[in-house]
Amino acid sequence: MTLEELAQTGTQQMHNTMAASIGAKLVSLRKESIRECLSDFQNIEHRLEFVANIHGIEFINDSKATNINSVWYAMESANKPVIWIAGGIDKGNDYSKILQLVKDKVKAIICIGIDNTKIIDAFKNIIPEIYESPSMEEAVNTAYSVGIKGDQVLMSPACASFDLFDNYEDRGNKFKQAVLDL
Repeated sequence: MTLEELAQTGTQQMHNTMAASIGAKLVSLRKESIRECLSDFQNIEHRLEFVANIHGIEFINDSKATNINSVWYAMESANKPVIWIAGGIDKGNDYSKILQLVKDKVKAIICIGIDNTKIIDAFKNIIPEIYESPSMEEAVNTAYSVGIKGDQVLMSPACASFDLFDNYEDRGNKFKQAVLDL
């Protein structure tokens, strides 16, 4: 099976795919069954969840990404220019760990949350377009207006959700609804 045939992309997903394949072979599952599962596997809700492709702009819900490591894996798997929706209650994030990845992949940042100072300060010298949005609906509308065909809007906040949302599920659901309302 080629990498292009896999439903999942990115380094972490590749590692997970290899581990799952080895486990499946160890319990004697057929190659055809393994191939079928790996080619149409869907992520869990709120974790790199494809929401929609609207006029060539792909929208990805990664609301469960409440720390830098999770955001790193989400961005690393992106193969298109990223419009990153981030923010919330910062949990002591060290944004320098994703600085190069953001520089290489992100074309705009849209901050959600009450205090976005840390995100803005971390990236203002490398990302020329940084916006602040008081609601998820406005963040999605801004992302859509900034985006062009071939871009990916990645809502991968790196922060807790409790300043504007009940929890990460609420934040993810509001993102999905805002995308579907475009």
